[in-house]
Amino acid sequence: MSIIKDKSLYNEGLKKIEWVRSYMPVMRALEERFKKERPFEGVKIAMSIHLEAKTAYLATVLKAGGATVFATGCNPLSTRDDIAAALDHLGLDVFAIHGVNEEEYTYHLKKALEGRPNIIIDDGGDLVKLLHGECEQYGEEVWGGCEETTTGIHRLKARAKAGDLKFPMLAVNDANCKYLFDNRYGTGQSVWDGIFNATNVVVAGKTLVVAGYGWCGKGVAMRGKGMGANVIVTEINPYRALEAAMDGFRVMKMDDAAPIGDIFVTVTGCKDVIVKRHFEAMKDGAIMANAGHFDVEINKVDLKELSEKVVNRKDFIDGYYMKDGRVLNLMSEGRLVNITAGNGHPADIMDMSFGLQSLSALYMVKNAKSMKPDLYDVPDQIDREVAMLKIGAMGLGLDILTEDQQAYIDAE
Repeated sequence: MSIIKDKSLYNEGLKKIEWVRSYMPVMRALEERFKKERPFEGVKIAMSIHLEAKTAYLATVLKAGGATVFATGCNPLSTRDDIAAALDHLGLDVFAIHGVNEEEYTYHLKKALEGRPNIIIDDGGDLVKLLHGECEQYGEEVWGGCEETTTGIHRLKARAKAGDLKFPMLAVNDANCKYLFDNRYGTGQSVWDGIFNATNVVVAGKTLVVAGYGWCGKGVAMRGKGMGANVIVTEINPYRALEAAMDGFRVMKMDDAAPIGDIFVTVTGCKDVIVKRHFEAMKDGAIMANAGHFDVEINKVDLKELSEKVVNRKDFIDGYYMKDGRVLNLMSEGRLVNITAGNGHPADIMDMSFGLQSLSALYMVKNAKSMKPDLYDVPDQIDREVAMLKIGAMGLGLDILTEDQQAYIDAE
C-alpha cells in the first residue's frame, strides 16, 4: 500500500513521465527489450532515488521487465507528489511525500524495505545504511545492488574497507557513462536551472565561487564561465587545483574567496565547507547553494547562530539577517539545489545513467549470488553497451579498428 500525498495528482505526473520518455532513447530501447524478455520476473527491487519524472520512468522500465518495484525518495525536498501519484496509479508501491521531516523520510525508506527486496538501487547510501542497522531483518533476501552517486560510493568504500558490507554493490557512479556526462553536464546545467528558477539574477559579471573541482564542480564552473561569471575554485586536492588553474579559473582558499563571492556553490560531498568565519566575511546579498548530496556542506547551525532572524524571502530562498544589517541567502535549506529548486538533470543525460542502472540491476540478478560482499566496478561491457545505444540514438558515426590496426595496438 503506497504512502503518497494525493492520488488525484497522477494525471499531471503521467504527462511528465511521457515527456521525459521522449528524450530517453536508451531507456526506450531497454524497455522494449525487457518487455519481450521479462528478465526481472519474480524479482523485488527497492529503489531510493530522487523521485521525479526520469526516476519514475526507470521504475516503469524495471516493472515492464517483470520486477515488483518499491519506490521511495532519497531527499525530502526532491520528491514530486504528482510523480509519486503517477507511479501509484501505474501499480507500483510508492512511499514518498514532498517536504517531510527526517523522521517521516526515514519511515518511508523503511516501508520500501519491508517488501524484502532482492535488488536495491540506492542514491546516497540510505538503503544500505538501514539494511546494515535498523532494518537488518529486511536484508535477508538482498542479493546485491547499485549505487548512483559520489556520496554513496564514499560510504560504501568505507563500509567495504571495514569489512562490514553484507552484499555486493556496483559503483554505477564511477562508470564512464555516469560521471563523464551525468556529473559534469547534468549537474553543470541543472544547478544553474535551479539557481535561475529561484533567484532570477544575472550571472554575467558576478563572482562565482565553486567549492570542489570534481566532475560536478567542473560542470558548474564551466557553465558559470560560459555565462560570463568570474569563477573562483576552492579545492583540497592539489591536482584538481592545478587542473582548475589551467582551465582558466582562479584558485584560492575559501577564506580568501568568501569576501568577494556573489554566488557560492558547494559540490564537495564533505561537511563544513562554508562555516562561521566565511559567513562573517561575506557580502550583503550573497547567494549560497549546495549541489552535494547531503545538507552539511553549508553549516546551517553557524549561519543561524549569526543571524537575528530568518525570513523566507521567496520560494527556495531563506534570508539570514545578520546583526550588522547584511542578508545572506541560502537556497533550498542547503539541500540539492538542482533537484529541489530546479528540474534535476536533463532527461537526455539521465538516459545514460538509468541505462546503466537498468543493466547493472540485471547483472546483479544474474551474478550477485556468486559474488562476495564488496564494492565492484560496473562491467565494461555494460558501460560500452549504454554508450553504443546512445551513439546510435544520436546518429553519430564511430570508426572501427581493422584487424590489422587491432593487432598493432595489441602488440607488445
